[in-house]
Amino acid sequence: MRATVILGLGTSPADLKPFQDGTPTQWLEGLPVSSSDADVILIFGGDGTIHRHLPALVRLHLPVLIVPAGSGNDFARALKLHSVRDSLRVWRDFESGNIQPQAVDVGVIVPSASPERTYYFCCVAGCGLDAAAARRANQMPRWLRGHGGYALALLPLLHKLPASLMRLTQFNGAEHTETEEHTLLAAFANTQFYGDGMRIAPEADFADGKLDICRISKLSPLKLLSMFPTVYFGRHLLLPEVEYSRAERVHVQAEIPLEIYADGEFVCETPAEISVAAGALRVIRPS
Repeated sequence: MRATVILGLGTSPADLKPFQDGTPTQWLEGLPVSSSDADVILIFGGDGTIHRHLPALVRLHLPVLIVPAGSGNDFARALKLHSVRDSLRVWRDFESGNIQPQAVDVGVIVPSASPERTYYFCCVAGCGLDAAAARRANQMPRWLRGHGGYALALLPLLHKLPASLMRLTQFNGAEHTETEEHTLLAAFANTQFYGDGMRIAPEADFADGKLDICRISKLSPLKLLSMFPTVYFGRHLLLPEVEYSRAERVHVQAEIPLEIYADGEFVCETPAEISVAAGALRVIRPS
């Protein structure tokens, strides 16, 4: 078997050694040019590293094993890979043929201003409050981002970021619904988690061919602050100001263009259409 390795920021060949010990696998470094050049891809890194390589991963459609080694590891968390040890155990099972790759969805963003462009994401795309927090978090040192940086970036924004008039048009087959209201945050989720463990979309399933949409309307700063801890447990869905739905695709438009971040990275501005590519990524995960 031929395995190719992507080493994200802060990782080194030394991190690969436990995976190499005692195996007959041939090891290569970097993305293969075509799917015939390798049998599997290992990514040592976090959501940002995965996000940057998603176009190639979707194109190659090779099995991918994530080794959580980034400042944010929400996609690995969704795969139930909580540590390097988890990934090593799954790797041994895969090498021995005891588990098979599973096809999962990836998110797709197409900006209206550049419809020829396609952006992929593995976890969650969002605009409003969470996009502003992601922008602030990206300016922090890497070690701080990996130790609650997103929450630290978000907290100062809770009392000063205004809600924006936002129109969401959701499509399910031939049916569609349209809502327009002042919105503090809109998250379009392929997985449950973002922001290093926040369960913004606790019912999301990355194998159902749909996005889970969490929309939070205007809240007082005090109520927003009290709601913040509940997002880690998914209990924010109990609030009347939180709307939760599921759609095959959604068109998002704001009165004033808003930045869209996905997997913690800037993608584009609204308006844009967001959907999923069903089964576009093959992952190795615990059985």
